[in-house]
Amino acid sequence: SATGSGLTAMRTLMHEAGHAAHFANVNQPSPLFSQERAPTSVAYAETQSMFLDSLVSDAAWRAKYAKTKNGDVVPWDILEEEIKSTHPYHVFGLRAMISVPYFEKALYEMNDDDINSASIQKLADEVEKRIQGGLGPRPLLSVPHIISDEASCYYHGYVLAEMAVYQTREWFMKTHGYIVDNPKVGSVLRSGYWECGNSKSYLDLVKSLTGKDLSGESWTAHLSTTVEDKIKTEKEEYEKAVSQADSMQEEEINMDMILRFVDGDVVISDSTKTGSFLASCKEFDKYVQKRIENSSSNL
Repeated sequence: SATGSGLTAMRTLMHEAGHAAHFANVNQPSPLFSQERAPTSVAYAETQSMFLDSLVSDAAWRAKYAKTKNGDVVPWDILEEEIKSTHPYHVFGLRAMISVPYFEKALYEMNDDDINSASIQKLADEVEKRIQGGLGPRPLLSVPHIISDEASCYYHGYVLAEMAVYQTREWFMKTHGYIVDNPKVGSVLRSGYWECGNSKSYLDLVKSLTGKDLSGESWTAHLSTTVEDKIKTEKEEYEKAVSQADSMQEEEINMDMILRFVDGDVVISDSTKTGSFLASCKEFDKYVQKRIENSSSNL
């Protein structure tokens, strides 16, 4: 994501971190169990990344981590306004997502003699109108996966992953009460989803963890939640997180690793010298801030 992307950049960072956590925790006797290609499915890989990036939308997560440099927590009024203005329309996101695989299915079912630029554009418009209720703000033919050889015909994997994310989140909430900063989440994901790599079937993994076959019920239940109920639940989680954050002290993170931040030949920070993971992160943060200040002064 480009500089200044804000929430989008944060979501992207969390998404890719989910992939990293997943593949770093595959515990099998061969690297083939953690490769990106088949038999690793798109749905399996994206469930892990999309689960992590879903936290960015949680009021509890934002209450703890969406802070100013001075440590001020994002005001609840802002989060409430976002819920009011976006939650009723999340269903359009679902429709936009499923329209891609429906388009690809129809495209590959066309007779070769009927395929030309005009017919493909017409088909895309027809699918958008049928699935999304009208021409979409993101034209189907602008979706890069469709025209990329290594990514074509796999967008349905994102749909399956989103179904699994909501089903997994629902299971965590019912079983453990909360997700954000719950120490059980990592260990459960590690043993339930990650360690096996591609040695097990994706659908079997989801059922084994959540106790149910993969379905869209949890996703549609989320979309069906009224704005009032959504605000009530999120506010409760927000206030709980704020009260916990007030009493939290910064704890050292032991990753059992040596952390180095490197820019070309320049070693920005080295945990063997700073003494800790967080100290290295802070040193890197200062380096980035200085770079930004220097860039700004040269404008």
